[in-house]
Amino acid sequence: MKGYFAVGVEGVSKARNLGAVMRTAHAFGASFIFSIKAEDRARELFQTDTAKTAINLPYYAWDSLDEMVLPRDCQLVGVELTDEAIALPSFRHPRAAAYVFGPERGSLSPALLERCAHVVQIPTKFCVNLSVAAAITLYDRTVNLGGFPERPVRPGAPHESKDHVWGPPKKRT
Repeated sequence: MKGYFAVGVEGVSKARNLGAVMRTAHAFGASFIFSIKAEDRARELFQTDTAKTAINLPYYAWDSLDEMVLPRDCQLVGVELTDEAIALPSFRHPRAAAYVFGPERGSLSPALLERCAHVVQIPTKFCVNLSVAAAITLYDRTVNLGGFPERPVRPGAPHESKDHVWGPPKKRT
């Protein structure tokens, strides 16, 4: 997959949910992880983040939105259930992106939404668990930017293309 991505949360209240998001991000190949205004309780993080992501990837814990600094050309993508958000299946993922998720039983702050280059929503009837939302979003990124072939028209795996093999020239008399 070309490019890179990061995953972060704003104001998450449960360290275990942050740990689950970190583990999901690590599994999908994130370049770094971050949190904004999230209480950092490392012991609880490792109860759900069995991959110990914070040891294997850069982890930025910003106390406020003003402290957050992303790499140049990295587009901030908010994942939020709002009327104005782009439905995830219709979204073209940026090559360099930082996906940010809101707290449980809450939303991304208006100030953070203002900083987002894009806001997407997972087309569900109601909000899903934080780590489930991260997994769905990163799976969609993988399918779209991972270099996979188009899905076949019929059910099942894609068929290998059978290129025509030319035989030796025929002589005509």
